[in-house]
Amino acid sequence: MKTIGIIGAMPSELADIRRTLAGAVVKKYSGYEFFLNTYKDKLLINVCCGIAKVNAAVCTQVLIDRFDVDAIINCGVAGGMNTDVKVCDIVVSNEVLPHDLELRFLRDYPPYNSIFRADEELVKAAVATCEESGVPCHTGRIVSGEAFISDNNVKSEICSKLSPLAVDMESSAVGHCAFLNAVPFVSIRCISDNADDEGEMSFDEFEKIAAKRVADIVLEMVSRI
Repeated sequence: MKTIGIIGAMPSELADIRRTLAGAVVKKYSGYEFFLNTYKDKLLINVCCGIAKVNAAVCTQVLIDRFDVDAIINCGVAGGMNTDVKVCDIVVSNEVLPHDLELRFLRDYPPYNSIFRADEELVKAAVATCEESGVPCHTGRIVSGEAFISDNNVKSEICSKLSPLAVDMESSAVGHCAFLNAVPFVSIRCISDNADDEGEMSFDEFEKIAAKRVADIVLEMVSRI
């Protein structure tokens, strides 16, 4: 039986998954609560890591060490960073990286890699699920940093340097940790806002809708892994 880890940063990003997967066994390690369920012939373990990269990295490592997962799905909401990507669209990562760190510090020193590639089979499973469900889906780069992006000038600077489709606060840390442990991963994000001057208002309005959409995609794609 394959073991799949599902990581969300906020309780709202896992609420719909936990409603579907009732009766979980809960185990607590290093301050994190891991919810275990058997679903579609897989052992699913979902955990709320908290917001930002340090929380995400620590939680990912605990998940790997304690449960020896076969794959990791990082799911949740994100800000849109490309005009083709609309609110409530899905972005599936083909690679993740930080936007608030000089990449040479990762490239020239351990781990000697600054861009973390998502697993191709997981990407294909996510995209196929979106297509079958009729959900608009884009595959591309997701970047992460220690701030909620809600400023046009900041957004423009990130886009000019890195050309991402979406921005969040955790994906690059999950990918970094998965890379170090040779565990396949993918980040699946539903766009809740456009990471611009209206970002905070848009996020509040669409967060729950976006979180439910990405939860539905993750649960459905499990059968394809």
